Amino acid sequence: MSERDLYRNRDFIPDFDAIMAETEARSRAFADTVRVERNVKYGPTDRQGFDLVFPPDPAPGAPLHMFIHGGYWRAGSKEAHTLVAAPVIAAGGIAALVSYDLMPGTRLAEIVAQVRNAARHLVGMAPGIGADPARFTVSGHSAGAHLASLLASEAPGDTGLPDLPQLRGMLLASGIYDLSGIPGSFLKDEAKMTEEEAKAWSPLLARHQTGPQRIITRGEEETAPFHNQAIALNAMLDRDGQATELRIESNRNHLTIVFDLADPGAPLGRRLHGLVRSS
Repeated sequence: MSERDLYRNRDFIPDFDAIMAETEARSRAFADTVRVERNVKYGPTDRQGFDLVFPPDPAPGAPLHMFIHGGYWRAGSKEAHTLVAAPVIAAGGIAALVSYDLMPGTRLAEIVAQVRNAARHLVGMAPGIGADPARFTVSGHSAGAHLASLLASEAPGDTGLPDLPQLRGMLLASGIYDLSGIPGSFLKDEAKMTEEEAKAWSPLLARHQTGPQRIITRGEEETAPFHNQAIALNAMLDRDGQATELRIESNRNHLTIVFDLADPGAPLGRRLHGLVRSS
């Protein structure tokens, strides 16, 4: 029997489809209880947009938080992750759930550029939606955590210093920070990531900005790459004198960790709440 692909989470989560469906259902239910402004554009293509979620009575100068969904750069949607806004608005913040164009039709360098442009655009529009641009934080899950980490770093694929937003902090959940295993994984036909792209956009090969607080976490039940890469990124940042916090979420896998991130009463949701509130 051939060795299982440790990046193919479906093989390690028996109720994979049911969890995905529940994530979408919870997002729809939550969206019905809050004010959501859908598809605020930051770029020309259909997927270059935000969904903004507002607290019931936003105070002037509210904190601003952007969440980046996962899907191995070739799937996923902002609409399926509206639930992640719950701890943000509980902290009085305004949440922006962002989408981006997908591989293989769009190459990874362009996806990184889109997400960076989205962050700059969001900060620029902050005063107009009642947010304080100086109180900007970000989170991401899986491939979204990879993209979030590049909002405060210079990767080998950058030609000169990138134009990055000023971030107060980031929460990275179940991220992929060494992309070298992706071109040969089950994703080779779905994402078509090249070895050159993997080298160019691996956070473990990047130079990371000093300043933003970084919270790095993963689920206890995740496969080895997600544990090893979280530990490696935290160690690299720690060696560079960065402010980091390394976590593990008990009894959570690569999908159910999103439920904790979205729950203001769960340990991870409380950590997101605190990050936003203290920004």
